[in-house]
Amino acid sequence: MRAPSPYRVCFVCTGNICRSPMAESVFRAYAEEAGLDGLVEVDSAGTGPWHEGDGADRRTISALTAHGYEQNHTARQFQSTWFSALDLVIALDSGHLRELRALAPTPEDAAKVRLLRAYDPDTAPDALDVPDPYFGGPDDFEACLEMIEAASEGLLDAVSKALAARDTPAPAAPAAPVTSVTPTAPEESA
Repeated sequence: MRAPSPYRVCFVCTGNICRSPMAESVFRAYAEEAGLDGLVEVDSAGTGPWHEGDGADRRTISALTAHGYEQNHTARQFQSTWFSALDLVIALDSGHLRELRALAPTPEDAAKVRLLRAYDPDTAPDALDVPDPYFGGPDDFEACLEMIEAASEGLLDAVSKALAARDTPAPAAPAAPVTSVTPTAPEESA
């Protein structure tokens, strides 16, 4: 019997040096701690090419290291051809959500794109963005990490359920109205 293919999750922010590599490191650690190492593959990318080939921002590395997370990162730009290999594409803010859904080649691919903080039951529906800490200081990176950790618990639960019922293409985010985003419904993209 062949081993099942891993469940693939890609986190996406703007330049792939702050939020998405932070989310990648945190979620990978959560998945490993839950015993899902080998069953879940975690990656990250940016919507733009500005930092391709660079490592994570030094402040991202500092925040991750201070909290015991490992990271080995090289920035890259998300490509539409990746959708077919991914089970879930996690946007860090509503701008990324719109860009990624517009980039999706099919309505099914667009449906794979979700906001990370939608997986945090304590996040208000009008506060689903993880703010970009790039122009801030260490406190902004710490706040970003806290938001990512809080949402990663719910995301891990959703991915675990999707693995248990492997015929489900992507775990649904908790139902929460998103007032700051006007997502394109899959039927409208067809």
